Amino acid sequence: MSALRNDTIGIAPGTHADAADRKRRIWAIVGSSSGNLVEWYDFYCYAFFALYFAPAFFPKGDSTSQLLQTAGIFAVGFFMRPVGGWLFGRIADRVGRRTSMVISVLMMCFGSLLIGILPTYEHVGTLAPVLLLLARMLQGLSVGGEYGTSATYMSEVAIKGKRGFFASFQYVTLIGGQLLASLVLVLLQTVMTGPELTAWGWRIPFFIGAGLAIVALYLRRSLAETKDSSDKETAGTLAELSKHWRAFLVVVAYTAGGSLSFYTFTTYMQKYLVNTAGMPKTSASQVMTVVLFVYMAIQPIFGALSDRIGRKANMLLYSGLGTLMVVPLMTALGTNKDPYLAFALITLGLAVVSFYTGISGIVKAELFPTNVRALGVGLSYAVANATFGGTAEFVALWFKDNGMESTFFWYVTVLMAIAFVASLIMPNPKVHGYLDGAGTVEEALGKKPRFAHA
Repeated sequence: MSALRNDTIGIAPGTHADAADRKRRIWAIVGSSSGNLVEWYDFYCYAFFALYFAPAFFPKGDSTSQLLQTAGIFAVGFFMRPVGGWLFGRIADRVGRRTSMVISVLMMCFGSLLIGILPTYEHVGTLAPVLLLLARMLQGLSVGGEYGTSATYMSEVAIKGKRGFFASFQYVTLIGGQLLASLVLVLLQTVMTGPELTAWGWRIPFFIGAGLAIVALYLRRSLAETKDSSDKETAGTLAELSKHWRAFLVVVAYTAGGSLSFYTFTTYMQKYLVNTAGMPKTSASQVMTVVLFVYMAIQPIFGALSDRIGRKANMLLYSGLGTLMVVPLMTALGTNKDPYLAFALITLGLAVVSFYTGISGIVKAELFPTNVRALGVGLSYAVANATFGGTAEFVALWFKDNGMESTFFWYVTVLMAIAFVASLIMPNPKVHGYLDGAGTVEEALGKKPRFAHA
């Protein structure tokens, strides 16, 4: 059975784009990535404002134990991602990418609004953290489906020969969501006092996110579809995906290190600078805001680099250099209170991570055929991300709470080493890939091919 083509939008992945087609593709990238930005802004508001709302839901204990409990809920939200990856991947492969993306942004909007109006522990007791958990589970379900579908969509509409560059805008907007959450935090810290933020100001960013979702919904409803819905018998099924289990496991292995290192140097880093290095909250927030801006800006550079040197080379550089850098960087950051040096060290770490994040979506999409691409990308990413990325803060704080903080650095290093091995095994998408390769992934992994490449 041959893989489906993108005939519904007239932009088959194997063709070169003329001027009109190029314009249509670029608009599709803009529309889908804008919704991606809103989804991730909503999701990361929780991480950035946890320093202020943790006492409202967990009033007992010191600051580390409060953060540990909020990080636990952050992690549980991640465990909904595999369910979201399966559910929305199935919808995207059977019904269409656009439909899946519209539903996911609506769900994220509702989850954000719910957090904004939640009663605190003071008013409803233990019901407060339970409701917070339910809201995060809803957001986790949404973002679990968002990644796979948007990665698939951007990879399919990207211009051949420049797929890495255009697909990198998924992480531009993903990081942009983090950056926007960080900017809102810095702005609120400027105009409000700490007690005001702790009392009620932390609710504001969640209301903003719910409002932004309306704009994202409009943009996504106008997107052209890339998925022909004629094949519904096998599309988006676990049985069909199981035929590509080798590719699935490779993606899980290198995504584990990628997710863990990403969350270590982004969402957890703010707390690490405050809780371990002893940097003031406002300084840490300002440092991370500038860091995230630089990190966002360099993603297209690393995406374009992969178009020249290949995705496999990018992945080997990321995982190899990453294995060597984690322990010395984290050790240096833990004893440093200089915001300028902190900026330089964190930016260095994220520059290495960018070899992966700049191509995160496309390097997965190239390993799965069209009829299970969204499911394959979304589920493999969600499993690894939930297990290792979503638990990053919890594990780090647990080690710290038990007097073994440096053990966390070695934990990250081991996962990066595993990612290096997976990158060695990974087929070269230029030769064996479902978007542009002349062979198939199954051939590269030592299995007789079942599908013609898209």
